[in-house]
Amino acid sequence: MKFFIDTANLAQIKEANELGILDGVTTNPSLMAKEGIKGEEAVMNHYKTICELVDGDISAEVVSTEFNAMVEEGKKLAAIHPNIVVKVPMIKDGIKAIKWFSDNGIRTNCTLVFSAGQAILAAKAGATYLSPFIGRIDDSNWDGIELISQISHIYSVQGYKTEILAASIRNALHIVRCAEAGADVCTCPLDSILGLLKHPLTDIGLAKFLEDAKKFA
Repeated sequence: MKFFIDTANLAQIKEANELGILDGVTTNPSLMAKEGIKGEEAVMNHYKTICELVDGDISAEVVSTEFNAMVEEGKKLAAIHPNIVVKVPMIKDGIKAIKWFSDNGIRTNCTLVFSAGQAILAAKAGATYLSPFIGRIDDSNWDGIELISQISHIYSVQGYKTEILAASIRNALHIVRCAEAGADVCTCPLDSILGLLKHPLTDIGLAKFLEDAKKFA
């Protein structure tokens, strides 16, 4: 399973990349706004900076909801860097845009996915990645991990090539369960990635090793 970091914060991207396990980055308008990135030129430059930091796929989201506008915006985003993947919402015109992008050699990430039916449409349209929002599904009293398992099964049976990119990750356990359920990619906040390092027995064991090492100093 590949690891992407879900942020527009350059310091967090650098920290995750220095771990040596980072495969890419996902962003969205909310994450850009959180970092104070405003205006088309500033957003484009920020994406370019991220692409220079990380040697992997970088999802850049369109903010249009109409087919022609999404296509034009997506072409601009894709022109920033070869690693850009155009992030498109799961709506009717979004599916049309994903098909257009697929036919014209532009990779896509279909976002805001909450059902297996939506996952089938995205795969049929040729999406490179599919982003089910498992945390938000859990919030609505459904099982986000179960959706990952269902989509993974459908894609395997049908031979779809779209990669399942588990999104809306809330904690380290989500990451582990996504790996078990068959997600191809997991995009996470830095805290969730670092959470995988933590276990009390590791801390206890290390403290004991260091204490014993002092006896031989």
